[in-house]
Amino acid sequence: MEGVSLATKLLVQSGVPEQNAHLTAQLICAADAWGIGSHGLIRLPYYLTRITAGGISASAELVAEKSMTTLQVLNGQNGLGHWQLWQAASTAAEIAQIHGSSAVAVRSSSHAGALGLFTWPGIKRDCLTFLFSNAPAVMPAWGGSTPLLSTSPLAIGVPGMPTQLIIDLATSAVARGKIAAKAKIGEPIPAGWALDREGNPTTDAQSALMGMLAPLGGAKGFALAMAVETLTGGLVGPHLAKGMPDMFNPEDNSRPQQISHFVISVNAAFIDDSQYQRISELQNNVINSGSRVPGASKLHPLELSGDIELNLTNEVIDEIDAWREKLS
Repeated sequence: MEGVSLATKLLVQSGVPEQNAHLTAQLICAADAWGIGSHGLIRLPYYLTRITAGGISASAELVAEKSMTTLQVLNGQNGLGHWQLWQAASTAAEIAQIHGSSAVAVRSSSHAGALGLFTWPGIKRDCLTFLFSNAPAVMPAWGGSTPLLSTSPLAIGVPGMPTQLIIDLATSAVARGKIAAKAKIGEPIPAGWALDREGNPTTDAQSALMGMLAPLGGAKGFALAMAVETLTGGLVGPHLAKGMPDMFNPEDNSRPQQISHFVISVNAAFIDDSQYQRISELQNNVINSGSRVPGASKLHPLELSGDIELNLTNEVIDEIDAWREKLS
């Protein structure tokens, strides 16, 4: 895939080791291939900007801080989140295959893109995967007016027959990346998505990007977002969403975000080796009702065909071309 080759080259030229750069590029482009353009190549210029400014460490490693049989705490040294979370999810699934379940925490990492991508290491190993991540505060508490929580994204992956189930969602009314994509091309956002810095409803994407997002489903969405923040910023650390540097704020480009990720993996067969029969029945019930299984069409992000075309806006192409000239 041409996008993978280009992204790999740019990341390597910015100082990222080739293996980490290639894996990161694959996952970035997989988001585009999955139809999640808000978390695909549109983000590459932000990552490159932060790498060159010092907000992301190109040479970071993933270092074990604490380790028990089924629990690991890793430090990402402020490196790229994509390859770090993929490695953490793979480790979690490998442990769960042997011991039944596991939890792997990653602290001091960076944005990892679309969380659903990272359910695949578990799905390939017949493990259930639960993923949580945090980010800069953009969501107020229910009834409040000050940003306290991030979009608090989560993802769940379930191996099954005839297909996998992948749930990937933000606990805000909309993923912030969708607003960033609108801001990039100068288009307004739908009413009800966001508030500006003063707490006023806005359809201006740039004002929304620097403002606040409403929780998904009101008070229930806030409660779910708080649970995600508790598992990430609270449990894993090193700090909460409030006060975290923002990749969309140029003033923060040199400041590490220290994002936290949390992965839980469960060996499905360990619970009941006949689980596929019931999962298959559930999936067929959904399909026969005229609906679809979430994530059924989402192919393994590292096994995508090179023939897949990525739909990029002219603005994104121009930005990437500018980085190609700058780094060459």
